[in-house]
Amino acid sequence: MSTFRDASPQDVEVVETLLGRTLSGRCAVAVRRVDGRPVVIENEPHMRDGTPMPTLFWLIDPELHDEVSRIEGNGGVHRFEDLVDSERLVRTHATYEKRRKESTVRLEGAQPTGGVGGTRIGIKCLHAHLANFLIGADDPVGELVAETIGLPELVLQNIRD
Repeated sequence: MSTFRDASPQDVEVVETLLGRTLSGRCAVAVRRVDGRPVVIENEPHMRDGTPMPTLFWLIDPELHDEVSRIEGNGGVHRFEDLVDSERLVRTHATYEKRRKESTVRLEGAQPTGGVGGTRIGIKCLHAHLANFLIGADDPVGELVAETIGLPELVLQNIRD
């Protein structure tokens, strides 16, 4: 039985405006700014058409997204791979994959695989790692990203659990 909590119609409207398109599947807001704006959404593991969604947690805050994009554009993915404990990162990917499997409603057809950003090893997307860290996961990459951008913890609320 799924315990997935759908975003409210108002949140869906805000998320679709931020994305500039209609959502391809169900989502829930997992982290907000204290003023209520969505920061991270949790995607259902499959889109409406049954296609697997590799990204369970998605950073949608435009300001944070832009800051993380600047880090990625300056070689942040490779730099951070050299800075994080590889065993801790492997555990992060395994935990993410387990969490997504537990959230899966559709058991027929193709299934999403991999860890953060759909990968099993290394780093693929700093945005996905920051989103994972913001929902409260032990994510060394997301933690480094948060430190690098000077993310003020007090402006965010993790509303997942």
